[in-house]
Amino acid sequence: MTISRRSALTGIAAGSALALLPFVARAEGTLDEIKKRGTIRLGVTQAPPWYSKDPKTGEWTSGMGIFMGKAMAQTLGVKLEPVEVNWGNAIAALQGNKIDLMFVIDATAERKQAVDFPDAPLLYYSLSVLARDDLAVKAWEDLNKTGIKISCAQATTIDTYVTKNLPKAEIQRFPGNVEAIAAFQSGRVDAVAMYHPPLLAAKQKLGKGQLVVPTPTESVASSTAARKGDTAFVAWLDKTTGDYYRSGQSEKWYEQALADFGLDPKTVPPIMKEMIK
Repeated sequence: MTISRRSALTGIAAGSALALLPFVARAEGTLDEIKKRGTIRLGVTQAPPWYSKDPKTGEWTSGMGIFMGKAMAQTLGVKLEPVEVNWGNAIAALQGNKIDLMFVIDATAERKQAVDFPDAPLLYYSLSVLARDDLAVKAWEDLNKTGIKISCAQATTIDTYVTKNLPKAEIQRFPGNVEAIAAFQSGRVDAVAMYHPPLLAAKQKLGKGQLVVPTPTESVASSTAARKGDTAFVAWLDKTTGDYYRSGQSEKWYEQALADFGLDPKTVPPIMKEMIK
Protein backbone atom coordinates (compact mmCIF):
# COMPACT_ATOMS: atom_id res chain seq x y z
CA MET A 1 0.00 0.00 0.00
CA THR A 2 1.34 3.46 -0.95
CA ILE A 3 1.04 6.24 1.63
CA SER A 4 1.52 9.84 0.60
CA ARG A 5 3.75 12.14 2.63
CA ARG A 6 0.76 14.34 3.52
CA SER A 7 -1.38 11.45 4.77
CA ALA A 8 1.51 9.99 6.72
CA LEU A 9 2.18 13.27 8.51
CA THR A 10 -1.49 13.77 9.16
CA GLY A 11 -1.95 10.31 10.63
CA ILE A 12 1.04 10.29 12.99
CA ALA A 13 0.57 11.71 16.46
CA ALA A 14 3.18 14.01 17.95
CA GLY A 15 4.54 11.29 20.19
CA SER A 16 4.94 8.87 17.30
CA ALA A 17 6.70 11.51 15.25
CA LEU A 18 9.24 11.97 18.01
CA ALA A 19 9.77 8.22 18.12
CA LEU A 20 10.75 8.31 14.44
CA LEU A 21 13.42 10.98 14.92
CA PRO A 22 16.27 8.50 15.52
CA PHE A 23 15.57 6.89 12.16
CA VAL A 24 15.59 10.27 10.41
CA ALA A 25 18.96 11.06 11.96
CA ARG A 26 20.28 7.69 10.87
CA ALA A 27 19.08 8.22 7.29
CA GLU A 28 20.95 11.54 7.13
CA GLY A 29 24.11 9.89 8.43
CA THR A 30 25.68 10.10 11.87
CA LEU A 31 28.78 11.91 10.65
CA ASP A 32 26.64 14.54 8.91
CA GLU A 33 24.53 14.96 12.03
CA ILE A 34 27.62 15.34 14.22
CA LYS A 35 29.04 18.06 12.00
CA LYS A 36 25.69 19.83 11.75
CA ARG A 37 25.16 19.69 15.52
CA GLY A 38 28.74 20.68 16.29
CA THR A 39 29.19 17.93 18.89
CA ILE A 40 29.87 14.21 19.04
CA ARG A 41 27.76 12.67 21.81
CA LEU A 42 29.68 10.08 23.80
CA GLY A 43 27.97 7.83 26.31
CA VAL A 44 29.81 7.99 29.64
CA THR A 45 29.47 6.50 33.10
CA GLN A 46 31.59 6.86 36.22
CA ALA A 47 33.98 3.94 35.71
CA PRO A 48 37.71 4.75 35.95
CA PRO A 49 39.93 4.22 34.05
CA TRP A 50 37.43 4.35 31.18
CA TYR A 51 35.47 7.45 32.22
CA SER A 52 35.97 9.72 35.22
CA LYS A 53 34.05 12.80 36.36
CA ASP A 54 35.63 15.43 38.58
CA PRO A 55 33.33 15.55 41.64
CA LYS A 56 34.24 19.18 42.29
CA THR A 57 33.40 20.55 38.86
CA GLY A 58 31.07 17.88 37.47
CA GLU A 59 33.21 17.80 34.33
CA TRP A 60 34.35 14.58 32.64
CA THR A 61 38.07 15.22 32.76
CA SER A 62 39.79 11.84 32.66
CA GLY A 63 39.51 8.30 31.38
CA MET A 64 40.65 6.54 28.25
CA GLY A 65 37.22 7.03 26.69
CA ILE A 66 37.24 10.76 27.42
CA PHE A 67 40.69 11.21 25.89
CA MET A 68 39.72 9.20 22.82
CA GLY A 69 36.42 11.05 22.46
CA LYS A 70 38.17 14.41 22.58
CA ALA A 71 40.62 13.27 19.89
CA MET A 72 37.74 12.17 17.66
CA ALA A 73 35.95 15.46 18.22
CA GLN A 74 39.07 17.41 17.26
CA THR A 75 39.45 15.34 14.09
CA LEU A 76 35.86 16.09 13.10
CA GLY A 77 36.15 19.77 14.04
CA VAL A 78 33.46 19.55 16.72
CA LYS A 79 33.23 19.45 20.51
CA LEU A 80 32.92 16.39 22.72
CA GLU A 81 29.51 16.16 24.41
CA PRO A 82 29.55 13.59 27.25
CA VAL A 83 26.09 12.16 27.89
CA GLU A 84 25.72 10.27 31.15
CA VAL A 85 24.25 6.79 30.82
CA ASN A 86 24.95 3.47 32.52
CA TRP A 87 26.11 0.11 31.22
CA GLY A 88 22.55 -1.20 31.37
CA ASN A 89 20.87 1.48 29.26
CA ALA A 90 23.69 2.40 26.85
CA ILE A 91 22.24 0.31 24.00
CA ALA A 92 18.82 1.91 24.44
CA ALA A 93 20.48 5.35 24.43
CA LEU A 94 22.03 4.54 21.06
CA GLN A 95 18.77 3.23 19.66
CA GLY A 96 16.96 6.32 20.92
CA ASN A 97 19.50 8.66 19.31
CA LYS A 98 20.58 10.06 22.68
CA ILE A 99 24.25 9.28 22.01
CA ASP A 100 26.36 8.60 18.91
CA LEU A 101 28.73 6.03 20.36
CA MET A 102 30.02 4.44 23.52
CA PHE A 103 33.35 2.79 24.21
CA VAL A 104 34.08 -0.38 26.18
CA ILE A 105 30.96 -2.26 25.09
CA ASP A 106 31.66 -5.91 24.32
CA ALA A 107 30.41 -7.05 20.91
CA THR A 108 28.27 -10.00 22.00
CA ALA A 109 25.99 -11.81 19.56
CA GLU A 110 22.96 -10.44 21.38
CA ARG A 111 24.17 -6.84 21.24
CA LYS A 112 25.00 -7.14 17.54
CA GLN A 113 21.29 -7.57 16.90
CA ALA A 114 20.62 -4.13 18.39
CA VAL A 115 23.69 -2.02 17.52
CA ASP A 116 26.72 -2.13 15.25
CA PHE A 117 30.40 -2.55 16.10
CA PRO A 118 33.57 -1.85 14.09
CA ASP A 119 35.82 -4.79 13.28
CA ALA A 120 38.88 -3.27 14.96
CA PRO A 121 39.15 -4.06 18.68
CA LEU A 122 39.12 -1.11 21.05
CA LEU A 123 41.12 -2.91 23.73
CA TYR A 124 41.63 -6.30 25.33
CA TYR A 125 40.59 -7.44 28.78
CA SER A 126 42.84 -10.05 30.36
CA LEU A 127 41.77 -12.73 32.78
CA SER A 128 43.67 -11.75 35.90
CA VAL A 129 44.00 -12.31 39.61
CA LEU A 130 44.33 -9.93 42.52
CA ALA A 131 46.52 -12.00 44.78
CA ARG A 132 48.17 -11.68 48.17
CA ASP A 133 51.29 -9.55 47.97
CA ASP A 134 53.43 -12.42 49.29
CA LEU A 135 52.05 -15.03 46.87
CA ALA A 136 54.37 -15.92 44.01
CA VAL A 137 52.19 -15.88 40.90
CA LYS A 138 53.35 -15.78 37.30
CA ALA A 139 51.47 -18.68 35.74
CA TRP A 140 48.08 -20.28 36.35
CA GLU A 141 49.95 -23.38 37.41
CA ASP A 142 51.36 -21.42 40.36
CA LEU A 143 47.80 -21.27 41.69
CA ASN A 144 47.01 -24.90 40.96
CA LYS A 145 48.05 -26.15 44.38
CA THR A 146 46.37 -27.76 47.34
CA GLY A 147 45.70 -25.16 50.01
CA ILE A 148 45.34 -22.24 47.58
CA LYS A 149 41.91 -20.60 47.78
CA ILE A 150 40.52 -18.57 44.89
CA SER A 151 37.25 -16.66 44.65
CA CYS A 152 35.25 -15.85 41.52
CA ALA A 153 31.73 -15.01 40.40
CA GLN A 154 29.76 -18.20 39.94
CA ALA A 155 28.42 -19.44 36.59
CA THR A 156 30.71 -17.15 34.58
CA THR A 157 33.35 -17.84 31.94
CA ILE A 158 35.88 -17.13 34.70
CA ASP A 159 34.33 -19.83 36.88
CA THR A 160 34.53 -22.26 33.97
CA TYR A 161 38.18 -21.41 33.28
CA VAL A 162 39.50 -21.69 36.84
CA THR A 163 37.49 -24.84 37.51
CA LYS A 164 39.03 -26.51 34.47
CA ASN A 165 42.59 -25.24 34.89
CA LEU A 166 42.99 -25.21 38.69
CA PRO A 167 41.65 -28.61 39.79
CA LYS A 168 43.92 -28.76 42.85
CA ALA A 169 42.95 -25.33 44.21
CA GLU A 170 39.88 -24.62 46.28
CA ILE A 171 37.49 -22.49 44.22
CA GLN A 172 35.02 -20.42 46.22
CA ARG A 173 32.11 -19.18 44.09
CA PHE A 174 30.04 -16.10 44.89
CA PRO A 175 26.94 -14.46 43.37
CA GLY A 176 28.91 -11.56 41.91
CA ASN A 177 32.15 -9.57 41.75
CA VAL A 178 31.49 -7.62 44.94
CA GLU A 179 31.18 -10.75 47.06
CA ALA A 180 34.20 -12.38 45.42
CA ILE A 181 36.34 -9.31 46.12
CA ALA A 182 35.03 -9.13 49.69
CA ALA A 183 36.30 -12.68 50.26
CA PHE A 184 39.77 -11.55 49.23
CA GLN A 185 39.55 -8.41 51.32
CA SER A 186 38.68 -10.41 54.44
CA GLY A 187 41.51 -12.88 53.86
CA ARG A 188 39.21 -15.85 53.26
CA VAL A 189 40.89 -16.48 49.91
CA ASP A 190 44.41 -16.01 48.58
CA ALA A 191 43.34 -14.49 45.26
CA VAL A 192 40.27 -13.36 43.34
CA ALA A 193 39.97 -14.09 39.62
CA MET A 194 38.25 -11.73 37.14
CA TYR A 195 38.87 -9.91 33.89
CA HIS A 196 41.14 -7.12 34.99
CA PRO A 197 39.00 -3.90 34.81
CA PRO A 198 37.03 -4.47 38.07
CA LEU A 199 40.22 -5.55 39.80
CA LEU A 200 41.77 -2.14 39.06
CA ALA A 201 39.22 -0.39 41.25
CA ALA A 202 39.47 -3.15 43.87
CA LYS A 203 43.24 -2.80 44.12
CA GLN A 204 42.92 0.97 44.45
CA LYS A 205 40.19 0.74 47.08
CA LEU A 206 41.79 -2.01 49.15
CA GLY A 207 45.32 -0.66 48.93
CA LYS A 208 46.75 -4.15 48.83
CA GLY A 209 47.25 -7.08 46.51
CA GLN A 210 49.19 -7.64 43.32
CA LEU A 211 47.36 -7.56 40.01
CA VAL A 212 48.73 -10.32 37.78
CA VAL A 213 47.88 -11.69 34.34
CA PRO A 214 48.94 -15.34 34.74
CA THR A 215 50.30 -17.23 31.76
CA PRO A 216 49.08 -18.58 29.44
CA THR A 217 47.07 -15.40 29.00
CA GLU A 218 43.35 -15.41 28.35
CA SER A 219 42.18 -12.19 26.72
CA VAL A 220 38.94 -11.01 25.11
CA ALA A 221 38.30 -7.93 23.01
CA SER A 222 36.02 -5.02 23.88
CA SER A 223 34.65 -2.64 21.29
CA THR A 224 32.79 0.56 20.40
CA ALA A 225 29.01 0.50 19.99
CA ALA A 226 27.24 2.65 17.40
CA ARG A 227 23.68 3.01 16.15
CA LYS A 228 22.69 0.20 13.82
CA GLY A 229 22.57 0.68 10.07
CA ASP A 230 25.04 3.53 9.51
CA THR A 231 27.82 1.74 7.64
CA ALA A 232 29.73 4.96 6.88
CA PHE A 233 30.01 5.91 10.54
CA VAL A 234 30.96 2.38 11.59
CA ALA A 235 33.64 2.33 8.87
CA TRP A 236 34.99 5.63 10.20
CA LEU A 237 35.06 4.23 13.74
CA ASP A 238 36.78 1.10 12.50
CA LYS A 239 39.61 3.06 10.89
CA THR A 240 39.90 5.64 13.66
CA THR A 241 39.90 3.32 16.68
CA GLY A 242 42.01 0.83 14.75
CA ASP A 243 44.64 3.49 14.06
CA TYR A 244 44.63 4.53 17.74
CA TYR A 245 45.13 0.92 18.81
CA ARG A 246 47.83 -0.01 16.27
CA SER A 247 49.84 3.17 16.91
CA GLY A 248 49.84 2.56 20.67
CA GLN A 249 47.89 5.76 21.33
CA SER A 250 45.05 3.87 23.03
CA GLU A 251 47.54 2.32 25.45
CA LYS A 252 49.02 5.75 26.20
CA TRP A 253 45.58 7.17 27.00
CA TYR A 254 44.87 4.17 29.18
CA GLU A 255 48.11 4.63 31.11
CA GLN A 256 47.39 8.33 31.57
CA ALA A 257 43.94 7.47 32.94
CA LEU A 258 45.48 4.92 35.33
CA ALA A 259 47.90 7.53 36.63
CA ASP A 260 45.01 9.99 37.11
CA PHE A 261 43.24 7.25 39.07
CA GLY A 262 46.27 6.86 41.33
CA LEU A 263 47.64 3.63 39.90
CA ASP A 264 51.12 2.98 38.56
CA PRO A 265 50.64 1.80 34.95
CA LYS A 266 53.62 -0.53 35.38
CA THR A 267 51.67 -2.53 37.97
CA VAL A 268 48.55 -2.95 35.78
CA PRO A 269 48.01 -5.20 32.75
CA PRO A 270 48.11 -3.41 29.38
CA ILE A 271 45.11 -3.29 27.06
CA MET A 272 47.13 -4.12 23.95
CA LYS A 273 47.12 -7.87 23.47
CA GLU A 274 50.54 -7.64 21.83
CA MET A 275 52.04 -6.15 25.02
CA ILE A 276 50.82 -8.84 27.38
CA LYS A 277 53.69 -11.16 28.26
